[in-house]
Amino acid sequence: MSTLLKEALNHCITDTNVSNIPEPYKGKVREVYTLNDDTLGIVVTDRISAFDYIMRQAIPFKGQILNQMAAFSFEKVKDIVPTHIKEVPHPNVTISKKCAPIPIEVVIRGYLTGHAWRTYKSGLRTLCGVTLPEGMVEHQKFEQPILTPATKATEGHDEDISEEEILSRGIVEEKLWNSIKETAFKLFERGTEVAAKQGLILVDTKYEFGLYNGELTLIDEVHTTDSSRYFYLDGYEARQAKGENQKQLSKEFLREWLMENEFQGLDGQTLPDLPDSFRIEVYERYAELFGLLTGKAFEPKLDKNINQSLEDLFEPYLK
Repeated sequence: MSTLLKEALNHCITDTNVSNIPEPYKGKVREVYTLNDDTLGIVVTDRISAFDYIMRQAIPFKGQILNQMAAFSFEKVKDIVPTHIKEVPHPNVTISKKCAPIPIEVVIRGYLTGHAWRTYKSGLRTLCGVTLPEGMVEHQKFEQPILTPATKATEGHDEDISEEEILSRGIVEEKLWNSIKETAFKLFERGTEVAAKQGLILVDTKYEFGLYNGELTLIDEVHTTDSSRYFYLDGYEARQAKGENQKQLSKEFLREWLMENEFQGLDGQTLPDLPDSFRIEVYERYAELFGLLTGKAFEPKLDKNINQSLEDLFEPYLK
């Protein structure tokens, strides 16, 4: 373990507090400051979550990896749809447009994996209103990617929803929904192309959208490890033919570790502590995907006084 990583274990960014700015909105990973009527300051922390629980221990440099991976991927898709990014002035920080969020997670799946496979394995053949073919096996590629939206819950779990329900309940107006759907499939196609060039398969992902001055805008993150699942392209067909598990890069390994330690977020279960050795392993997984996806090695930068950095970065945007 390098000296920098040892030091970083004790200087993870978990909570921020900037003087003269109202408390931020705190998500599982991001803290969002309203800087003015048009601008947000988004801080991507080192927190990590699974089963809707935030782990007590953070992952060194995870926020930097996610923020920079998202910036890389936003750049790759900005010709398809406007993005919320104004600038990325710090490894953990994105200055963004203040958009009105659309309360739907737009999930695109190219393969029968994860939640889709668990639904299929239970005997169901419909997911979010989409009919799934008979005779499929785990990790098999769909003939065409499918759209399986979810409601964006403010508390608790997101819930699957069909396109028909979205429209009948008036959650999104039909013309806007059609634009969202068309854009999401284009984004998935682009993400698939970028991943393939780097020897990866984009398995599934979720997109979030908002409106900025009435214009559809891509927000939150795009094609990162926290929003997407990737398989290694090399060996996919051979593993599939043998019925073996696919080699993947995603947060699934954290969920697997938690299950091995008897935690799935169920009543009566105790959230385990993450040992430093495992925290470093998680960091290495994230850094690996960053390198694979971007073609560049991740270069960590330790910030021991993030609050002062944020104060300096945000000051020019304050009224």
